[in-house]
Amino acid sequence: MKTISLLGSTGSIGTQTLDVIRRNKDIKVAALAAGTRVKELAAQAREFKPELVCIGSEKLAGDLKTELADMDVRIVSGSEGLIEAATISSADIVLTAVVGMMGIVPTIRAIEAGKDIALANKETLVTAGHIIMPLAKEKNVHIYPVDSEHSAIFQSLNGENKKQAEKILLTASGGPFRGKTIADLKNVTVEDALNHPNWSMGKKITIDSSTMVNKGLEVMEAQWLFDVPAEKVQVVIQPQSIIHSMVQFVDGGIMAQLGSPDMRLPIQYALYYPERRPLNTGRVDFFELGKITFEKPDFENFRGLKLAYEAASQGGNIPTAFNAANEVAVRKFLNREIAYLDIPEMIAYAMEQTAFKENPDVAQILETERAVTELLESRW
Repeated sequence: MKTISLLGSTGSIGTQTLDVIRRNKDIKVAALAAGTRVKELAAQAREFKPELVCIGSEKLAGDLKTELADMDVRIVSGSEGLIEAATISSADIVLTAVVGMMGIVPTIRAIEAGKDIALANKETLVTAGHIIMPLAKEKNVHIYPVDSEHSAIFQSLNGENKKQAEKILLTASGGPFRGKTIADLKNVTVEDALNHPNWSMGKKITIDSSTMVNKGLEVMEAQWLFDVPAEKVQVVIQPQSIIHSMVQFVDGGIMAQLGSPDMRLPIQYALYYPERRPLNTGRVDFFELGKITFEKPDFENFRGLKLAYEAASQGGNIPTAFNAANEVAVRKFLNREIAYLDIPEMIAYAMEQTAFKENPDVAQILETERAVTELLESRW
């Protein structure tokens, strides 16, 4: 019996994780943490009976206590509560599916406490990979990727000599605006951008997928997870979302992981690695599929991806500036405060204006985030 702490339990990844647990019945839930969805979290607590639940604020914790008044469960809140959930003694593994940079400190604390990490919060490695990966090695902690692309790379490397990998081929669907030009993108609405052709995801990651910023974040995450420079991570547009990513080796051989687009597969693989368990995902019918096509990424019309490679090349705290600017921009776009094409503009401006720090500690990372947020809030 494995025991899990799930951070971000009411989001897309969190609810699919609970579905995997529900179907397998041999993982105990020690802690659940969510942001604002009190009733959803309360329903999850009733079903999975954790020792501890965490909600985003003290006020919401009061509402949650009312909802769960008849249950014997400890209720905590805020960033300190999130750390409590991440470090709860009974958990073997922590699945981090919170959105944004709030995942950094709880992930670090969980690793320090000796917990294995199932990682669905890419911002943690984008901004603090230089801290996270050496710490995991020091503490002998495993980090299992949950993103479908990074899970595919992880699976493709399984049983191989990682030092013989020549290049990572990171696939992307191209999102809802594949083939569009800058002129086409000028009047994109929130509803347009949320209409992803293949994947069902939360609002923030869906917008990121439409701008290709998400793929840029995945490039930066991959360089830390698999210890390769960003220039050895090549993005390949694969619109059918059947090949989830590939690894090319020094002899020219390529290993790929294929499957229907269903996040439960990488979630289950991370939770039960190295075991593969039955899963009722759709099966790929190659005769019905007919073909799988490939395209080069469009760096000019989707500037977010180009900026991500620039941020990775500069390193230091510049990936933090990239990520923080994107978080502000996406929030403003979803609130209909800015235009769609303002998103890459804000990212570029933040990167230009950020004072470079070569090897930032956690405090400097969070300070960079704060400074970028203030900068952009005052200008846009």
